[in-house]
Amino acid sequence: MWKDECLVDEIYHDESLGAHVNIALVRLVMVGYRQSLSLIERGNPSRSLEQVCRWAHSQQRQDPGHAEHHDHVIFLTRQNFGPSGYAPVTGMCHPLRSCALNHEDGFSSAFVVAHETGHVLGMEHDGQGNGCADETSLGSVMAPLVQAAFHRFHWSRCSKLELSRYLPSYDCLLDDPFEPTWPQPPELPGVDYSMDEQCRFDFGTGYQTCLAFRTFEPCKQLWCSHPDNPYFCKTKKGPPLDGTECAPGKWCFKGYCIWKSPEQIYGQDGGWSSWTKFGSCSRSCGGGVRSRSRSCDNPPPAYGGRLCSGPSFEYQVCNSEECPGPYEDFRAQQCAKRNSYYTHQNTKHSWLPYESEDDTQKCELICQSADTGDVVFMNQVVHDGTRCSYRDPYSLCARGECVPVGCDKEVGSMKADDKCGVCGGDNSHCRTVKGTLGKASKQAGAAVKLVQIPAGARHIQIEALEKAPHRIVVKNQVTGSFILNPKGKEATGRTFTALGLEWEHTVEDAKDSLKTSGPLPEAIAVLVLPPTEGGPHGSLAYKYVIHEDLLPLIGSNNVLLEETDTYEWALKSWAPCTKACGGGIQFTKYGCRRRRDHHMVQRHLCDHRKRPKPIRRRCNQHPCSQPVWVTDEWSACSRSCGKLGVQTREVHCLLPLSNGTRKALPAKVCPGDRPEARRPCLRVPCPAQWRTGAWSQCSATCGEGIQQRQVVCRTNTNSLGQCEGDKPDTVQVCSLPACGGNLQNSTVKAKEPVTPEGQWAPQSGPSPPTNRIASVEPCAGDRSIFCHLEVLGRYCTIPGYHRLCCESCTKKASGPATSPDPSPASPPPFSTPGTSLPEPKATPEAVEPTRGPGELDDHQQGRPTQLPGPRDRGSSASQTLSPRAFGGTSPTTPQGPPWGWTQPPVPASEGPGQSREEPRHPGTGLPATSPVT
Repeated sequence: MWKDECLVDEIYHDESLGAHVNIALVRLVMVGYRQSLSLIERGNPSRSLEQVCRWAHSQQRQDPGHAEHHDHVIFLTRQNFGPSGYAPVTGMCHPLRSCALNHEDGFSSAFVVAHETGHVLGMEHDGQGNGCADETSLGSVMAPLVQAAFHRFHWSRCSKLELSRYLPSYDCLLDDPFEPTWPQPPELPGVDYSMDEQCRFDFGTGYQTCLAFRTFEPCKQLWCSHPDNPYFCKTKKGPPLDGTECAPGKWCFKGYCIWKSPEQIYGQDGGWSSWTKFGSCSRSCGGGVRSRSRSCDNPPPAYGGRLCSGPSFEYQVCNSEECPGPYEDFRAQQCAKRNSYYTHQNTKHSWLPYESEDDTQKCELICQSADTGDVVFMNQVVHDGTRCSYRDPYSLCARGECVPVGCDKEVGSMKADDKCGVCGGDNSHCRTVKGTLGKASKQAGAAVKLVQIPAGARHIQIEALEKAPHRIVVKNQVTGSFILNPKGKEATGRTFTALGLEWEHTVEDAKDSLKTSGPLPEAIAVLVLPPTEGGPHGSLAYKYVIHEDLLPLIGSNNVLLEETDTYEWALKSWAPCTKACGGGIQFTKYGCRRRRDHHMVQRHLCDHRKRPKPIRRRCNQHPCSQPVWVTDEWSACSRSCGKLGVQTREVHCLLPLSNGTRKALPAKVCPGDRPEARRPCLRVPCPAQWRTGAWSQCSATCGEGIQQRQVVCRTNTNSLGQCEGDKPDTVQVCSLPACGGNLQNSTVKAKEPVTPEGQWAPQSGPSPPTNRIASVEPCAGDRSIFCHLEVLGRYCTIPGYHRLCCESCTKKASGPATSPDPSPASPPPFSTPGTSLPEPKATPEAVEPTRGPGELDDHQQGRPTQLPGPRDRGSSASQTLSPRAFGGTSPTTPQGPPWGWTQPPVPASEGPGQSREEPRHPGTGLPATSPVT
């Protein structure tokens, strides 16, 4: 898993992302199988993600300064919840949404993790709601169907743009994560893993590199097979990891098998060619752009080397002089050209320019119907040289992207106009013109001109002062066309474009207002239109800023000329102390203040020659404190007895502050070893008692036999314990009515101790006398082919066995005396209606594995077949139980009954591809699940 995170980190370091993102692993949690089953619901990714995110929230360290406080959780599972991954979009830093659910399927899962984490960072699928569908087939990480591989992946331009939009809002990513002591990964991840090991990661135990087909390039795709079926080959459609050995002295790199050499570790990086000459200007007047280009082919990137960094195109502003004649909006011209042929909803319209609020769409041609108000995307970018925004008079579009331009007409310049249009000015040449005008209408319904505002005016504001039925009308003085309200019927506000500017018209409380930032390309006239039946006197206030050289001739119409503002230096604040403790210094910070209202403004408006010298003073004289380890109280022990009890406590690295509080710091800055956070407790044996099962049926159908039962030492939690006192008997003699005829049985009733696992234990002390059977019944020979086995001779003392193997028992009784076998004996090897015997254990070689319908695509008999994605893998291997599974047997004890099965064992289905047999206690007829008292 740690290696997967290293691969994800490498994916996020690709230059195509356009941001420096590090994946720092601060904690690794292994979730138990049972808990994982409770979190993941098969076929329900939404519910599974919700439960995983809530679990992740419960694992969060509450202290943000804790070394294991995480920003994002990546949950890896091999359970099938549906898709390969699932994550909430823009969930980063949210306590319940900053998580991703991923299907773990080997090293190729790194791209799924990177993809889902991209969603959490705000990235959408390429080609879904954006214009990056062309990059999905090239291996983009955010493709709807992830096709990226280690030799071919990149982040699309849409992913780069979406990340740059959301990344500044994720404050939780700003802190420096704690650096745990993880092993340093190698330069290339495949150095630590052979192809065989990678096959086992992808497909499971036993898999290795497919050797049946040697015609393919080993570094293009990793093919794997199992020794049981070496011609059945599989692939995940991905290459081996970079650094995987592919031949003696060679390793894989970006899909190629190349010689190992330090200079080729990162392949051949691309280099730029020289710039071409600038092309022709996109416009003949009004401001256009021209461009030149270069190519990344000197040399081209090879063996997975990096692409060239920097722009492929460079732009210049050209022909910036104004076009002759009346002003024409270039964007509006492009929309108006569609009036004659473009239909919307089967109707032709008069199209006006429309500017989107989305910065990514500033250079797309979007038009609005003057008839219906519908906004329509024309599915093309504007012509090169079109202004990006009506709010920015200088930046221009080129090749569908907005190129920033300063007021000095230089691409990339940060210079801006002052209030009256002086590039880089200080407002010293600006004048504010404002006034209040009012006239009674001479004729009902006739428009009255109140004021004319000249070309070049900026920051224009016009406002009606009284509630009146009058309406503001604006007219272009050059063309005579109306900009606003030609018929005086607009009673609602709106935002519109005219004269290459954005205007905001509002109507509040029956009063009109109009404003724009300018500059006006042509003079306008402001009129008031009274109602048709005449009306009261209407008044109007207006205000605008203009350069002093453009002041209009002012008559006696109550227009006031405002003097230029003056500024002064004023104390703003004290700079931060140079030290947090131990004695530091701080200086005064001065700002520029406007005298008339004491408002702080930009510093360049004040005279730098008159700036006061800074005042210095001492600060933070208190002594510095050292960070210390602080521990919480130990928790209660997790167990009251047994071998698993533990206590835990929180351990923090804190810095005492002068105000009595403490600040959390990373653990690496605290001196000394970190105090213990976990320790064992109450590890004493749990109280236990002997528990006995029911007696089995008698081993004989007549005469005397034996009965057995299970005896175990269990605690209250049903775990093994240490019992006091003697262990109850596990075997006893049973007496049934004598067998028919004059058969006389004589047997010594002796009991031998039996181990809890059902094995006969050796006796200490002198060997007991050999018990013999005296019978008048004639012996007709052995009834079982196993009677001749010496190891079974010990059962001749039992009447039932003696009758079964009378010939062998008679020979043993007449032979030389032998001491009993000191090794543990097996239970009586006979089957009665009351007993069952352990079944023979099936070896793995005896099972033919099957393949479910959900398996991966195969490569069978030399014909590779591809199917996407991992599926659940099951095993159909039947597994039966043997006495060894319950504690082992003596080497002389036979594994299973010494005769053939009376019927084959029938396994009970436990799941797809799996089967199991109901286990029984060895040596008894008791099922393993029978109650024990």
